Amino acid sequence: MPEKPRPVTQDDYDQIRELHAQGLGRNEIMRETGRSANVVSRLAAEMGLSFARAGQIAEATEIRRQDLAARRLLLAEQLQADAEQLRQQLWQPAVVYAFGGKDNTFESEELPEPPAADKRALMSTVGIAIDRSLKLEPVRDDSGADAARSMIGQLMTGLGEVYRQQQAEAADAEGAGDAP
Repeated sequence: MPEKPRPVTQDDYDQIRELHAQGLGRNEIMRETGRSANVVSRLAAEMGLSFARAGQIAEATEIRRQDLAARRLLLAEQLQADAEQLRQQLWQPAVVYAFGGKDNTFESEELPEPPAADKRALMSTVGIAIDRSLKLEPVRDDSGADAARSMIGQLMTGLGEVYRQQQAEAADAEGAGDAP
């Protein structure tokens, strides 16, 4: 047999009013009071309290979005710096080593630059770091795009005018040949 809900008391009203005044949302008040969401909403409505905070939520969301954008920019800069450091290793002296032989001895040698396989691995890692940085913060250089569109538009207008003149001249030449 289901348990009967406990009756609402003045203490419930007071507690909900106080928690609401502290800025808690409906779900937090529900957890604090042990009351269902429906009961909290009904009692709040009876007291003229509202949980509508769309403006605050939109503002908080925008702030969070801007914070994430700043963090992505920082991470993109760090990845770019990583790529630059890794690329420098392509032309720096490198130590190659190996264990081997029947005695499993350690051998190492310093080379003027890394072997080809290591360079290939470095270039791949550099490429990945650059690619990830560009995905986090794409290049935004639209400064020439508008000028190019404008120039193409002017070029098309000029070509259209030349075509119309040629058509008019051709029509005039055909008409001149028909005269007696």
